[in-house]
Order: sequence, then C-alpha cells, then structure tokens
Amino acid sequence: MTSATDPSASALQRAVLRVMRALARVLIRNGLTLPAFVELAKRAWVDVALGDFTIPGRKPSISRASLLTGLTRKDVQRLVDARGDTDAEAALAVPDHRAARVIAGWVHEADYGDAGAPRDLAFDGDGATFSTLVRRYGGDVPPRAVLDELLQVGNVERLEDGRLRLLTRFYLPRSNDAARLGILGTDVSWLIGTIDHNLQGREPARFQRKVTYDNLPVEAVDAFRTLSARHAQELIELLGDWLARHDRDTNPAVEGSGRMRAGVGVFYFEEDLEDRSQGDRS
Repeated sequence: MTSATDPSASALQRAVLRVMRALARVLIRNGLTLPAFVELAKRAWVDVALGDFTIPGRKPSISRASLLTGLTRKDVQRLVDARGDTDAEAALAVPDHRAARVIAGWVHEADYGDAGAPRDLAFDGDGATFSTLVRRYGGDVPPRAVLDELLQVGNVERLEDGRLRLLTRFYLPRSNDAARLGILGTDVSWLIGTIDHNLQGREPARFQRKVTYDNLPVEAVDAFRTLSARHAQELIELLGDWLARHDRDTNPAVEGSGRMRAGVGVFYFEEDLEDRSQGDRS
C-alpha cells in the first residue's frame, strides 16, 4: 500500500480523477446516476479482487476481498450472492456485433470479393449472395434484419439493379445504439489493460503511443482532422487485412494452438483549451 503522501499515490489519484471526469460526462449524459455507478464500481472491485488477486494455492475468500477493496465483508458477500441473480459478466459483456462480422466476411471471404475488394451482392438467389453471407457470419439473425441495419447506418447501399454494395469496410452503429455505448466498455478497457501491462514492466511491452501539440490554430486542426482520418483508416485496413488472414473465423485453414484476441485501436482527439471548465485544467 502507498500512503497519501507518496508521489505515485498522488499521481494515481490525479490520473483517476481525470479519467473519471471524462467518464462522468458520458454517464450523466446517458442517465447513469452516481449511486448506480458506485454499485457497479463495487461489483467490479469485488470481481477483480476475487478473480485476479488471489493467493496461489488458496481459494478466493470474502475476507481477503474485503481487505483489498475496503468494503465490509457483508457488502462483499451481498455482491457475490447477487451474481446468481443477474449473471454480472453476461450482463456487462459486449459481444461482437453480428453486423460487424458480416462486413468482415464480405471484405475478406474469397466467395464475396476479389483480393479484398467486396463484390456487389444480390440479396438472395444462387451462388454467393447477401443472404448466404449472413447465414455464414451472422448466426441466427435473419438476413433482412441485418440488411435493414446496414442500410440504416450507411454501410450498404442498394443499387438500381437491386444488388447491394458495401460502402465501408467497418461497422459503426447508430449514435443511439446500445452497441455504440458498448464501445466504451471494450475500447477503454483494452486501453487501460495495455497501460496496466506496461506499468507493470511486463515483457514484451505493448505498443502505446500518441502525438499531440497544444498551441494549434483552428484552421490547422481542421486540416489535421482530415489528414489523420485518412491515414488512420489506411492503417486500420492494412492491419485488419493481416489479422483476417490469420483468424480462424475468416480463414479456417489457419493452424496453431490456443485462442487469442489481438488488435490495434486508433482514435482522434482534440480539446479547445480556451473553453474548458476549471475542473479540466489539472
């Protein structure tokens, strides 16, 4: 444990406060109250204490979880008992979106494209169609439902001859879609996981870089937004093509042991330094 006067403890508190301010904006905007957030935080603390901080050779205990989390033994027990009612992991987990898997198959499956160039597909009929694509990658979701979603978000357009054309190589849900909020859970947790890995000094270190300047005119930011979007998309597509060739779902011929998830996330950010609240200036 570190004391409140430890520089590392102070740095951690400042970092957490900055993360929490950004998170609070999202949560307040989407109607999650502080008491509800605190209950979720307690659940997370207990889950991690029992799952990741056990003593080798000993079973996880309520007493140890209480010690690590600062919660009472009664509160820890309540949260453990509640798992059976709501299945916390299943409730909070964000599964891979079926529409995203359909698009990945359209881009990378040889039956539906040429060298990574997706073909225009008939909705159904003989041969490789949108319906066969959905049945292969979309699970039990009806092809019409997947098509309606992709048309709605602008991933697909219907041509005059009735065929379907893929417009973007990656699925991004509607702004009011629960799946978009799910991105908060996946992307932020992966980023924090990478930072935690590197803070522990574990090898090999995971790639974690950024570039930022803080005295730019608005005009330069407008140009940079366009430039970064273009090159970031090129990088994501390059890495996505490589991963698809080595992923068993899109390339069943791949051999090897184990099952791993790996990827690279790219995001753009900007701040107006002349129009920030006092709380953001730390």
